[in-house]
Amino acid sequence: MSGPNGHSHEHNESASIASAAALVDPAAPRFSPGRIKELVEALEVPFDASQVDWRVTNSTKNGQPLRGQVVPYADQRAYTDRLNSLFTPAGWTRRYTIQTSASFERSKDQKIAAKVLVTCELTIFGLGTHSATGEEWADNDNAGTSAEAQAFKRASSCFGLGRYLYYFEGAWVDLDERKRPKGVPRLPSLATQEGWAQGLRPNASIIASSARNRGKAHDARSHSGPVIREIESLAERLGRGLYRGLLRDLAKVWSPREIDDVSLQQKVLQHMRAAERGLRRLEAALDKSGPEALISVLQEIGLSSLERVENLETLKRIVLKLESASARGNF
Repeated sequence: MSGPNGHSHEHNESASIASAAALVDPAAPRFSPGRIKELVEALEVPFDASQVDWRVTNSTKNGQPLRGQVVPYADQRAYTDRLNSLFTPAGWTRRYTIQTSASFERSKDQKIAAKVLVTCELTIFGLGTHSATGEEWADNDNAGTSAEAQAFKRASSCFGLGRYLYYFEGAWVDLDERKRPKGVPRLPSLATQEGWAQGLRPNASIIASSARNRGKAHDARSHSGPVIREIESLAERLGRGLYRGLLRDLAKVWSPREIDDVSLQQKVLQHMRAAERGLRRLEAALDKSGPEALISVLQEIGLSSLERVENLETLKRIVLKLESASARGNF
């Protein structure tokens, strides 16, 4: 059997025979528990570094130099290569279901648009089946392709394939005038095949700090004054989406301990306190209206849950709409 990222057409004979048998009865067990463990471990091995690229997901609106947040990703061909290498093309299959949502107002630009929703059902004969969804705005010319790739990768991660990439929280780097990275972080050893073979494994805090150290010129993790501690104390109360969104938009960091400027620390704390007050108002309105009204409001502005709220403006819109519904008795 070839290596995890090999492109060899030579396959393990027993796997090929088993794959042929699975075509007759895909549900029939064909791997021993020990063999299943080996295959899952092979799926979890990181992609070759040459197959990993970096995508800009956020950028600063003002200031020089222009900076952006980058995260690593692998093209879906790297995923299919790994599956073909381990199981042969006959040893796995995938099925897509495509739907389109109703049009609604998009929060970031207030445009009316629908979403393309794709479900991918990935089956590896002898291991099982996992499904996952992907989505993209319908006004994107490549909406179907993007949503399919996202769904396939997410389904693959359920088997361990590409899962390590989800540990990266992003690193900030300088961008050129076309918002392309001038340079990208170097993958830490534990995200390479060599490091994996040495027993290194991903850990959220390790990978996040490694990426930050390579993406920033300094490390301010030692800052832990009273303002920082108060900011950190609000993390659970605000929830992951809102807490991280405020840190990202106001200070361009993922951890408050990276904020050197004391005045900026105070600004972040003030916004988080305002967010906490907003959540208290939301809870009060929710007690009167019930969860159905909140679901309706979230759908109206294009959000699936409160965890998707990442800024005060969106939170304010939700609170005002929910309070209005409560006052009218529309629940």
